[in-house]
Amino acid sequence: MKMRSIAPMRIAKTGYVVMSLIFCLLGIGFILHADIGTKLMGTLLGIALIVFGIVKIIGYFSKDLFRLAFQYDLEFGSILAVLGIAVLVHPLHAVSLILIAMGVLIMADAFFKLRIAKDAKVFGIRDWWFIFGTAVVTGIFGLLLMFRPGSSAEVLVTFLGIALVLEGILNLAVAICTVKIIKNQYPDHIDPEYDDISWKGDRK
Repeated sequence: MKMRSIAPMRIAKTGYVVMSLIFCLLGIGFILHADIGTKLMGTLLGIALIVFGIVKIIGYFSKDLFRLAFQYDLEFGSILAVLGIAVLVHPLHAVSLILIAMGVLIMADAFFKLRIAKDAKVFGIRDWWFIFGTAVVTGIFGLLLMFRPGSSAEVLVTFLGIALVLEGILNLAVAICTVKIIKNQYPDHIDPEYDDISWKGDRK
C-alpha cells in the first residue's frame, strides 16, 4: 500500500511554528512601541492574519497523526483570513476593528484549545496541562480586549500586544506538543481492491 505523503504535515507544522513566533514578535513590537501608527499596525497585523489563516487551512487538510491541533482550523483559518483582508482594506479603522474582533477570535481560539488540551490528556500527551493553562490565560486577555480596558490608544495597543504574544505561545505549544509526523503513515481509507486481495491472500 502506498504511504501517505508527509509533506503537507511538515508544511502545516512548520508554518504553525513560524507564524506563532511571528505573532509573538509582533506582540512584543506592539508592547514596546505602543505609539505605532494605526495604518502600519493594521498593515502588519492584516498580513499576519491572512498568512496564518492560510496555514491553518493547510493544517486542517494535512491529516496529522492525532488530529488534535488542526481539527477546528478550516473555519478558524477562514475567519482569520477574512479578518486580515478587512484590516488591510481599512487600516485607518484598525484599532476599533481589531480590538473587538481579535478579542472575540482569541477568546474563541482559547476555548477550542481547552478542548484540544482535554483530548490531548485522553491521548496520553503529558504536556496537555501547559496547553490548558496557556489557553485559560489567553482567553482572559481576549475577554479584556473585547471590553477595551482603558481609553488610551497606547494602553489598548499594549493589551493587544500581550494578547498576541499569548496567542502565539498557545499555538506554538499546540503545534509542538500535539502534531506528530510519522513517515510511514497509511491513508485513512484502505483501497477496497487492495483489502480484497489481502483477504484472499490470507486464505491461501
